[in-house]
Amino acid sequence: MMSLNARLLLAASIVLAAFLSLTGFALDRAFKDSGIVAVKDRLQTEIYSLLAAADSDDISTLIMPNTHPDARFSTPASGIYAEIISDDNRLIWRSGSMLGIDIPFEKVSVKGDSHFAEVISADGTQLYTMTLGVIWEVAPFIVRGYSFHVAESKEHFEKERKRFRKSLAMWLGAAVIALLLVQAIILRWGLAPLRKVAAEVTEIEAGNKEEISEEYPREIALLATNLNVLIRSSSSHLKRYRNALGDLAHSLKTPLAVLHNLVDNENLSLEAKQTVSEQIERLDKTVEYQLQKAVASGRMALAAPICIEEVAHKLLKTFRKVYIEKGIDFKLSIEPDIKFIGDEGDLLELLGNLMDNACKWCVSNIILTVKGFEGGKLSIIVEDDGEGIAVADREAILKRGVRADSQVEGHGIGMAVVRNLVEEVYQGKLSIENSELGGAKIIVFFNK
Repeated sequence: MMSLNARLLLAASIVLAAFLSLTGFALDRAFKDSGIVAVKDRLQTEIYSLLAAADSDDISTLIMPNTHPDARFSTPASGIYAEIISDDNRLIWRSGSMLGIDIPFEKVSVKGDSHFAEVISADGTQLYTMTLGVIWEVAPFIVRGYSFHVAESKEHFEKERKRFRKSLAMWLGAAVIALLLVQAIILRWGLAPLRKVAAEVTEIEAGNKEEISEEYPREIALLATNLNVLIRSSSSHLKRYRNALGDLAHSLKTPLAVLHNLVDNENLSLEAKQTVSEQIERLDKTVEYQLQKAVASGRMALAAPICIEEVAHKLLKTFRKVYIEKGIDFKLSIEPDIKFIGDEGDLLELLGNLMDNACKWCVSNIILTVKGFEGGKLSIIVEDDGEGIAVADREAILKRGVRADSQVEGHGIGMAVVRNLVEEVYQGKLSIENSELGGAKIIVFFNK
C-alpha cells in the first residue's frame, strides 16, 4: 500500500500540475489576445500611413507616391501587403510586395468603418487583414469612395507565439521542479513526527525500548500517550493474570497432596484407594491442562519477536539431560534469524510439549525443522523414529473439545495444550503425518 507521504505528495503534485497547466493555458491565451490587438494596431497604423501618403492628380484621381516610407511595401513577399480599390472595384494602387499574390480582402459597406479578419491567400499563406472604407475629396465638391486594404503574414505572429510558449514552458517547468522540491521538504518535515513514532514502535517490538518516550505535536501526542497506556496495561494485565493463576495452582496443589496422603492410609480398602487415586490423577491432569491453557498469552501488541533458535537450544539441553539414558540424536534445521511473533512462554510450551512427546516415543532420532515464509508465516515440524500415531488416534488428538483425560495414551495433555495454543490462541493449523524416519511427524503452521 502506498505510504502516507507518497499519497500526499502524489495528490499535491496532481493539484500543482493541474493548476500550472491552467495557468499556462491562460497565459498563452492572454498572449494570443494581446498579440492580435497589437497586429490590429499595427495594420491600422499602416493604413493611416497610406492615407497620409495618398494624393489626387489633376483629373481628380487618387494617386500614391512611387516610393513608400515603409520599404517592405516595395519588396516582393515581404510579409506586409496593401492595395487601394475604388467604389467601382477599380484597382487604384497595389504594393510591389503583392507581386504574384492574390489576397481575398474583405469589403466594407459603410465608409469610415474598418474590418479585421484572418484570411488565406490563393497560395495557402495565412494572413491578418485590415480594411478601412474612406470618402476622399479629390477636388472641391467632388468626393469618391475608396477601400484601403492592408495585410500581414501570420508567420511573424506565430514565431513570436512559439518563442513565448517555449519560454513559458521553461519557466513553468522550473517552477514545477522548485515547487515539488519545496513540497517534498515540507511533507518530510511535517510527517517527521509520524516517522519517529513508527521508529519508536519498531524499537519497542525489537525489545530495545519499553515505551514511547519522545515528545510529539498535539495531533500525535494523544496517540503516543494511548499507546504507552496500552503497553503498560497489557504488561500489567498479563503479570496479574499469571500471578493469579500461579496462586490458583498452589492452592489446588495442597488439597491434592492431602488426597494423595489419604490414599496411603492403610484403613482404606484397595478398591477405594484405586478409585481415589484415579480421581486424583484425573483432577491433577485437568488442573494442569486448564492452567497451561489459561496462561497462553498469544500475540501481544508491540511485543518483541522471539528468536526460535535460542529457545530450541535451551530445550535441547534440558531434554538431553532428562532422556540421557536413551542417547537421543537431536537434529535441528532452523533458518537463521527466524522469529516467533508471540509470547516466549507460549513458544516454550509449544516446542517443549512437541519435543517431549517425541522424546518419549522415539527410538533414538528426532528432527526439529523450522521454516519461515513470506508475510511472517512460519512452520514448525517435529519428527521421530518411533512407532508413529495411528490415523484414528490422530483424529481423536486433533478433535476440538476432547477432554484432557480422554486423549490417546502417551499423547495426552501435551498435545491438547499444543492444539489449544496453535489453533485457538494463534489461529494456526496443526496436523499429524507419517515421518520418513518411521514415526510421527507433527506439523504446526502459523499464518502470520
